[in-house]
Amino acid sequence: MRILLDYRPALRERTGVGEYVHEVARALVDSAPAGESLTLFSSSYKDRLAADVLPGAAVVDRRIPNQWLNLLWHRAEWPPVERLAGAAFDVVHASHPLLIPSQGAARLVTIYDLDFLDHPERTTAEIRRDYPTLAAGHARRADHVVTISRHTARAIERRLGIAASRISICYPGAPSWTARDAEPSDGTILFLGSLTPRKNLGTLLDAYERVISRVPQAPRLVLAGGHIPESQAIVERATRAPLAGRIDLPGYVAPDRRLDLYRRALIFVMPSFTEGFGMPVIEAMTCGVPVVAARSGALPEAVGDAGRLVDPQDAGALADALVALIGSASERQRLSERGRAHASTFRWSATASGVRDAWTRALEARKAARG
Repeated sequence: MRILLDYRPALRERTGVGEYVHEVARALVDSAPAGESLTLFSSSYKDRLAADVLPGAAVVDRRIPNQWLNLLWHRAEWPPVERLAGAAFDVVHASHPLLIPSQGAARLVTIYDLDFLDHPERTTAEIRRDYPTLAAGHARRADHVVTISRHTARAIERRLGIAASRISICYPGAPSWTARDAEPSDGTILFLGSLTPRKNLGTLLDAYERVISRVPQAPRLVLAGGHIPESQAIVERATRAPLAGRIDLPGYVAPDRRLDLYRRALIFVMPSFTEGFGMPVIEAMTCGVPVVAARSGALPEAVGDAGRLVDPQDAGALADALVALIGSASERQRLSERGRAHASTFRWSATASGVRDAWTRALEARKAARG
């Protein structure tokens, strides 16, 4: 089977989607059966994809501005990817909700969440332009749909009109890290993710103001993640009284630096309005960091019964949860143990197996459509 996988989300700074694409590709290469070939596709004017990014996978890297290519693909559905790759494929898998044009391959899309339908203002200009109007039609024309949680699968069924039989849930896996031996004596309260409006960082800052008023020696808050123009208000607030000097803003954290960041955390917090899954929750639990997260989107699915969940609109409840954990080493230890056990159930090998099954189902749907 000849597979083309869209690797573009992982080309530069890997956030959640990029990390998912990279780790899925790695797991697919590691478990590839005889006769299966994986090609990673990338396109950018200035950023190049190294030929050896994942030994065992072929690479197609085109010097075409990604925005131009997306405009052509999304609006004109041209050119077919075979023309750009110079090769034929049995399966073409888009790492986003819109189809990649193909001359005859079975085609899949990956849908992580549907926040772009409810809150286009939280997204980039390109997503606002294309996803709300095109995603439903593309999902219906896809031979199969991949998603990353039951929460998003149900939303795809309900809102895009896709039958459950045409959707595969392929959960993210946990990293291959070992849990730390002990929590740090001067640990932080850590948030990790892009500093975008959907992450609900205004409520987190409201809660943290209450925390430091009640516990003056509370741990520092670390807001780790890439900044966009919409992040500026959060960045400015974090540097003003009463928060000035209490918050670290390290910016984007590369994958090889994330482990150290988690190991220095006393508590991990994810207050997002919505998440398609919430991979940092599983990363934190793998290290043994207790988690406080919002009771919204797929976060309850990711956290299970191994962390604390709060209303994302309730800064007081978030502050109470943080203060309670700061003050109780025994509760942190309990959540650490439960979190490690919970995270161990998520494996990238299982993700790869699910994706491979989705390819098979896409091929069967393609053949049935052709009669």
